[in-house]
Amino acid sequence: MGKKYCIFAAQFLPHMGGIENYTYNISKELIRRGNQVVVITNNTIDSPIHENIEGIKVLRFPCYNFINGRFPVMKLNKDFWKIHRYLKRQEYDIVVINARFYLHSIYAAVYAKCKGIKSICIEHGTSHLSVHNKCLDFIGGVYEHMHTFVLKRVCRDYYGVSEACCAWSKHFHITSKGVLYNAVDLEKIEKLKAQAGRDFRTEYKIKDDAVVIAFTGRLLKEKGIYELIEAVERYNHTQNEKVYLLLAGEGEEMDYVKRHQSEYIVPLGRLKFEDIISLLVQSDIFCLPSVSEGFSTSALEAAACSCYIITTERGGTKELVAGEEYGAVMPDNSVEHIYRAVDRAVRDAELRKKGQELCYNRLKDKFTWQHTTDNLERIVQE
Repeated sequence: MGKKYCIFAAQFLPHMGGIENYTYNISKELIRRGNQVVVITNNTIDSPIHENIEGIKVLRFPCYNFINGRFPVMKLNKDFWKIHRYLKRQEYDIVVINARFYLHSIYAAVYAKCKGIKSICIEHGTSHLSVHNKCLDFIGGVYEHMHTFVLKRVCRDYYGVSEACCAWSKHFHITSKGVLYNAVDLEKIEKLKAQAGRDFRTEYKIKDDAVVIAFTGRLLKEKGIYELIEAVERYNHTQNEKVYLLLAGEGEEMDYVKRHQSEYIVPLGRLKFEDIISLLVQSDIFCLPSVSEGFSTSALEAAACSCYIITTERGGTKELVAGEEYGAVMPDNSVEHIYRAVDRAVRDAELRKKGQELCYNRLKDKFTWQHTTDNLERIVQE
């Protein structure tokens, strides 16, 4: 018999992001296995209050969009109470909370406790949220500790999308019960790889033997955008063999990226998923020099497309890049460390090839939605 899952995610499609992607894919896999899924989210971009997305029933609370939409807070108006009354009438086998940080999460935990339903909270972060203002970041940190203190009184079971997320939970005196890994739909990616997609090398006049570095994701300061661009500019200034940096995504640092646009540094803006796969297939190296990361979907997609991965110790990507032979895991995202990692990867094609193969095989064995959903279903059964 299929189970009934109620998944709370503060943000969901059509809003794009890591938590949204996680919720969407795990919901699809659960439905494919004969389960029912309802996603309770916030209406961050004026979407319908009720919607069906590929069999996923979606209900959206009205909300205020604080911190440029990064922190939605529910409005207690008639639409909120309408959804609240609907939920009171429902019976679910489990409430899954993505993620710990939001007021939305406390509502979810209280709802589950009042209904006598098992709830679990999945951690997606590895550091406090930053708005790059010391005073506001301090206030945010105090809030997060107070928020988590309340949440722990209601929800007892915590997991992470990576071991790094579980380690971060210890900062709040939370002992995680396990990992529900972030993952990719490898079957879908393989189908897209086999198709003739957008040709970025031809479009930007890049020779077949030139090394292409890709970045895909939100253009945020914490992703290491400044350091990555500076490292590539320094490399091209000091080396005869030039490398290309293609950046796919949008975000707060788009203006900075555009100011550094050149023949070798190319901002692509937001791309469709199939175009992202085409870009990664045509790239040699994927670089994600984040200072804060749960477990990057972009890195998983890059591994699925056989890119050599350069990343930092922060977050879960090092659980994919499991050793020196898999890729480069830097101690931090300084320009010097990025420069050295790029230089080594560009000079040693065999190093890149071995890392690409090892990461792809590790991804296939451990980081697919089938594996993650197996573990989630096991939790429900237990």
